[in-house]
Amino acid sequence: MKQIACIALLAILIISSSFDTAVEEKINWVTWEEAVELNKTNPKKLFVDVYTDWCGWCKRMDKSTFSDPEIIKYMNENFHAIKFNAEQKEDISWNGNTFKFVKSGRRGAHELASALLDGRLGYPSFVLLDEDFARIMISPGFKKPEQLEKELVFAKEEKYKVLNWEDYKLSN
Repeated sequence: MKQIACIALLAILIISSSFDTAVEEKINWVTWEEAVELNKTNPKKLFVDVYTDWCGWCKRMDKSTFSDPEIIKYMNENFHAIKFNAEQKEDISWNGNTFKFVKSGRRGAHELASALLDGRLGYPSFVLLDEDFARIMISPGFKKPEQLEKELVFAKEEKYKVLNWEDYKLSN
């Protein structure tokens, strides 16, 4: 009887140790307001994911590109990552301005999303900002991990100070 109990215990230990107990890594998404506060004590470049709830390509980015371990690691180490719903109703006060949701047709858009994207509201779109919230670049459309990584490196390594995006993209 002792042998059966020992074998059963050993089997349970082997089975339980074969399960991956590691916590799944995720991008540390924050709100615009949280990023503003974080940047006061820990300045980093900012990555803004401008999305909508109904956008299929946005959801695909979340499931694929934003779940890629390399993207997660690079983003968390080098950027304050902001998830910004372009149709959110809450006002955002920042830099002496109050940005509001503006209804238009069946939906509408938030003024901050429109300002970040120069009025070209397409989803998903990404905006890279420097530590002072100056825009580095706008990047519209779905991105595979290797495409997004190239843009993140362009911003993080400040390649934009010596090359425009098109020239950088061609040189790498």
